[in-house]
Amino acid sequence: MAAGHFVWDRRIARRATDVGARPTAVDDDRFEAYVAAELAGLPGVQAVALGGSRARGEHRPDSDWDFALYYRGHFEPDTLRAKGFLGTVFDIGAWGGGVMNGGAWLTIEDRRVDVHYRDLDDVELRLAEAGAGRFHKEYLLFHVAGIPSYVVVAELALNRVLHGSLPVPAYPAALAREAARRWHDDAVLSLDYARSVFRGHEDTTLSMANTLCALTEEAHSRMAAAGRWVLNEKGLVARAGLEGEATLLLRATTPEALAEAMDEISVRVGGSPRQG
Repeated sequence: MAAGHFVWDRRIARRATDVGARPTAVDDDRFEAYVAAELAGLPGVQAVALGGSRARGEHRPDSDWDFALYYRGHFEPDTLRAKGFLGTVFDIGAWGGGVMNGGAWLTIEDRRVDVHYRDLDDVELRLAEAGAGRFHKEYLLFHVAGIPSYVVVAELALNRVLHGSLPVPAYPAALAREAARRWHDDAVLSLDYARSVFRGHEDTTLSMANTLCALTEEAHSRMAAAGRWVLNEKGLVARAGLEGEATLLLRATTPEALAEAMDEISVRVGGSPRQG
């Protein structure tokens, strides 16, 4: 099918025939409104938000579209399946429960669309926990250091509401203190282990992996200390000012260079737990 732009009516999307045209800002606005309306019309949905790079205005033309649908108590994924969009609609809990409790990977008119399910009862719990400086970390595929439970709160702060209403929280002072301390302590432990396993076994793979994890953890710590929300690990190390340390590690092409890099990174990160 020839390339073209998108024309939207209330319910149906069709492709225009002007060959060579690329989607414009107007096309994006109409697409955004269309998908938001489709999600908002699902039973039980109280709010819909746009997330990711598109919510922040940092997207590329080919960036995915990330939507979150907010429901209270119960949502039936079959109602989304019934829309007939190409892709996979997962059941609630299919992604392991916890922070990422399910969603959908869809293609709508050649655009990649990710949908996340958000239970408002759980969201309000995460808000209260973050306000008190409490959180936990969860394993998540494709993430080096896992994700903190307050990512749900970060979404509220950074996403753009398209339907309904949602709170827009500031970064809690208690969370800034506690998250900075705990992430830093984890970074120190990861670095200590990386250096120890290298000295004892010269396992360069495990040592490098743990050092990379430590840099990611320290990046979380510094972002928290600055009261800056984090949604995922993309660009996190650079945004936290640790790109130089990462470069040191990646340029270590011999065991000796790796040992020196880990020692230098340990000095730069700080070798003792951060005080709360």
